[in-house]
Amino acid sequence: MNYGLLEVLTLVGSLGLFLYGMKLMSESLQKVAGNKMRDILASMTSNRVKGVLTGVLITSLVQSSSATTVMVVSFVNAGLLTLKQSIGVIMGANVGTTVTAWIITYFGFKMSMSTISLPLIGLALPLLFSSKRSRKSWGELIIGFSLLFIGLDFLKHSVPDINSNPQMLEFLKDFNNPTMSAIFMFMFIGTVLTILIQSSSAAMALTLVMCNEGWISFELAAAMVLGQNIGTTITANLAAMVANTSAKRAARAHLVFNVLGVLLALVFFNPSMHVLDGLVRFLGVTSPFPRAGEAIEATQHAMPIALSIYHTMFNILNTLVLIWFTKPIADFVTKITPIKDQEDEEFHLKHIKTGLLSTPEASLYVAKQEMVHYAEITQKMFKHLEKLYKEEKDKGYSKRLSKIEKYEDSCDNMELEIATFLTKVSETKLSERSSEVISAYYKAIDNIESIADSCNNIARHIDRKRGLKLDFPEMIEKKISIMSGYINDAIAVMIKNISSDDTVNMEEALSIEREIDNYRNILKSDHLINLENKVYDYQVGIIYNDIFSEYEKMGDYIINVTQSLKTVK
Repeated sequence: MNYGLLEVLTLVGSLGLFLYGMKLMSESLQKVAGNKMRDILASMTSNRVKGVLTGVLITSLVQSSSATTVMVVSFVNAGLLTLKQSIGVIMGANVGTTVTAWIITYFGFKMSMSTISLPLIGLALPLLFSSKRSRKSWGELIIGFSLLFIGLDFLKHSVPDINSNPQMLEFLKDFNNPTMSAIFMFMFIGTVLTILIQSSSAAMALTLVMCNEGWISFELAAAMVLGQNIGTTITANLAAMVANTSAKRAARAHLVFNVLGVLLALVFFNPSMHVLDGLVRFLGVTSPFPRAGEAIEATQHAMPIALSIYHTMFNILNTLVLIWFTKPIADFVTKITPIKDQEDEEFHLKHIKTGLLSTPEASLYVAKQEMVHYAEITQKMFKHLEKLYKEEKDKGYSKRLSKIEKYEDSCDNMELEIATFLTKVSETKLSERSSEVISAYYKAIDNIESIADSCNNIARHIDRKRGLKLDFPEMIEKKISIMSGYINDAIAVMIKNISSDDTVNMEEALSIEREIDNYRNILKSDHLINLENKVYDYQVGIIYNDIFSEYEKMGDYIINVTQSLKTVK
């Protein structure tokens, strides 16, 4: 068989080019339409049909069900989507990913896209050097699209020709009869292949090429498609490993949904092949199942279209059947994924559960309660920051740093959710007083989010110090500890002022703020003197200066919260 190492590497390289093109296209699409996609997901309601349609739309845009499900997991992690809402979006993502198969089938096999791919790259090249980010993203999108089809073209020409390789033909004869054992084996191959290359779309493309070249029978290709639907759930489950319990449940719901669908498809596998045969003939498409007098070559080249129809039929029917079992699926994954840590669930909004209340005033009271909860989360984030600074063990340090990063992302999303709620309140008929309260609350949540940003910035400075293996002198350690104590007191006063239904203790807040500013000035003055006297290295001094300067900024954000509330209390 004339198929050596060079040919194998060419095949792998072709697949790599296809994967890179898909990755580049997917990422640039998310850059071009990222905010719009997040707005759509963030505005989801409990309507399961809307959830499915949203999943279809998002996945059709980004050409990756994995990207959609990972995004859904992150939104569940932040409390912006409930478990039931996420299941609807994930179901839609499965349907949306079938668009990729149709694009590949129609453009990749029906017409030679590779002939126009290079000219497209030539047109997109100037966009890559644009100073505008949006134009650059469009350039990456076009180049990614072109590379995808160049890779597919290479893939088609690099797979071994069975007619020229009788030994390979002899091997595949064992699978000519689609027995249940062969179907299960190829389903397993489809699962493993998708897990390895982390893309069901790429695995689908490879399966389409195998069909087109006559490697395997249609039934075995259909079995691989079923396996790919299981394999694609791995990405979301990997993303959920570091997320909270609700996000883990959403990822497991994706797995349960796809496994149930595959089990149903296996039960009705043979009948579904007969239905598919009748459907494609009814549509005027050559059937993948040859009859007497029909050319085998024509049947072979018809397989990609029939496989795309099967892929779409499976996902649509699976969604139509299981959409009515959203609650049982949610209950099942809730049961198998219990809450292990109460802190794991704290990022959910506690008070803003439904729409607006009967009066704007009542809605604003709920918003205030949520703002207290939001401030308490930033306080916990700061506590983790203090522990991070003192952590010596690598494992504990990495876990603490990861937790701070999760807090920062969640604080961003909580600000968005509270602000969205306030916007809805502002659209109702408001008194002058209520309008002032909303304005004050907008400023307050913006500054609370900035406190979280400062915590994350300090964590990065600490991580930089650890990465460079720098040791702070004891005098610096003591000074940072004192500054940290001031910030701790300031946050406590801020939370007390947000919680108050009557007045704001402005004098106490300003007193601590003055202490922070004065101490920062002392630290800055001492720092310059110490640098001149070479008390510590310049590199140590840079990180030290960054840390205490960020602490002072945090103090400003904290007093800003109190000052914004002072105007309405």
